[in-house]
Amino acid sequence: MSEDLGYGWQSELLDLPAYLKRVGHDGGLAPTVATLRALHRAHVTSIPFENLEIMLGRPVDLSLDAVQAKLVGRPRGGYCFEHNRLFAAVLEKLGYEVTALAARVTLGSPKLRPSSHALLHVRPPDASRDDPAWLCDVGFGAGPLEPLRFTDGEEVVQDGWGFRIQRGRTVTTWEPNTAGWEMHQRGPDGWVQRHTFPLNETFRIDFDVFNYYVSTNARSPFTARPFTQKFSPDVLHVLDGTTLTVTRPDGATESRTLAPEELPETLAEDFGIVLEGEDVPGLIEFVRARG
Repeated sequence: MSEDLGYGWQSELLDLPAYLKRVGHDGGLAPTVATLRALHRAHVTSIPFENLEIMLGRPVDLSLDAVQAKLVGRPRGGYCFEHNRLFAAVLEKLGYEVTALAARVTLGSPKLRPSSHALLHVRPPDASRDDPAWLCDVGFGAGPLEPLRFTDGEEVVQDGWGFRIQRGRTVTTWEPNTAGWEMHQRGPDGWVQRHTFPLNETFRIDFDVFNYYVSTNARSPFTARPFTQKFSPDVLHVLDGTTLTVTRPDGATESRTLAPEELPETLAEDFGIVLEGEDVPGLIEFVRARG
């Protein structure tokens, strides 16, 4: 067995049939743009976003075995590093050229924030260098349903949800930064910058560093309360602490506050996240203590 130098995504360890069953993909697997779109949509609409391991006092393990066991083998989900660790292995297995990127989540804020989100830059193997690459973002929890082309300013509508990517600017000057990009998402009040990112390659070992900060630092938004999302063509469910919000493609929203005891049932019914054994009282107690 050759030494693992840490550059690839260990697709030889992937249980591809189990993954395809989990996301409900029974179509072709040739590494084309059409397959990429279908797999992206299947993944985003099947495996939820969640940070519950942190609430339950367990580390977030990014080994491919651990990620497969949780996201594929159980009715659970994960956050961006888990999702993209898995999706990168799937795409690598099928023959795509996969490069990971790190993004700063802004959500419209001008404040400089740390790189804490993983993205994938993907090319089909037969694409020419003149063809735009594709941005895959299966780990944000709120779409997009399908990958976006690296075409400056191109706006796309996917089942009523609006997205675009465009070239960004450097942090310290107003000169154009040819290596910088932004993703925007359309909201009720117009376009909102969701995150910014340079085209600098990120590796599995970098995921480990980012993951440690996100899952342990007191300043991380994911260490303070449960945060889960389930995205589908017609609705986005978000659980933020004890607030459940339902958003439609037209921007219409409705929210309600849950009692801590309602969380396990809501997670199962609205997010497809099923907690087992002591995890049920463990999550309830965590939320009560923080309330």
